[in-house]
Formats: sequence, structure tokens, C-alpha cells
Amino acid sequence: QVQLVESGGGLVQAGDSLRLSCAASGRSVSTYAMGWFRQAPGKEREFVAGIAWNGGRTYYADSVKGRFTISRDNAKNTVYLEMNSLKPEDTAVYYCAADRASVVVRTTPDYWGQGTQVTVSS
Repeated sequence: QVQLVESGGGLVQAGDSLRLSCAASGRSVSTYAMGWFRQAPGKEREFVAGIAWNGGRTYYADSVKGRFTISRDNAKNTVYLEMNSLKPEDTAVYYCAADRASVVVRTTPDYWGQGTQVTVSS
């Protein structure tokens, strides 16, 4: 069993930056694809960014491409999401996900975190 705990969310102004972290415990996720999803009020959960098990491939939703960067440190069992040039439409609860599929995080990953709130004011 894998437990995922997100941190780093908060209230920021448009144009600011935030770095989210997701610490995994219970077992190593070094062979798992990892990803970030988000859910805004009244909307469905959507994919944001994903990273292959070795960091060799990263992929992003079009809405965040060029502004967000996903990375991982397998020695720390942790994945990160660096968010720059934040916009009010980035406001959402951000969820970390772990998928036994090693390269691509599926829309139904094996494990979810509980989420961290990111609020961007205009």
C-alpha cells in the first residue's frame, strides 16, 4: 500500500509561483509513474502533469505547458510540481497520483493523495 501526502499549497496572487510536493510512504514508488491532477469547484478532476518512473519522460496538459514543471527524486520517494506564472484559473485542489504503469499515469491511477488547495487571486 502506498500513502501519498501533498504539501505546498496556499493562497497566492496571479503571476506568483508555488512548489507542490508529494511524499510517498509505505513502499518505494521509484518504479511508478507519478502525476498531478486538479479539481476546481464544480468541475471534474483533470490531468495536469505526469512523469515516468525514471524522470525520462514528462508530459503536461496544454493549459499548463510552459508554466508548470514536474520532477521527482526517487531517493526521497517524492515528486514535485513547480508552478510559475499562476493564473486565477489554476485555482483548484491539486492531487498527487501514483500508477504502477511505469511511464504514463492513467486517469485511474492506483493511488491518490488527499489533495492540497491552491488559490490564485487576481
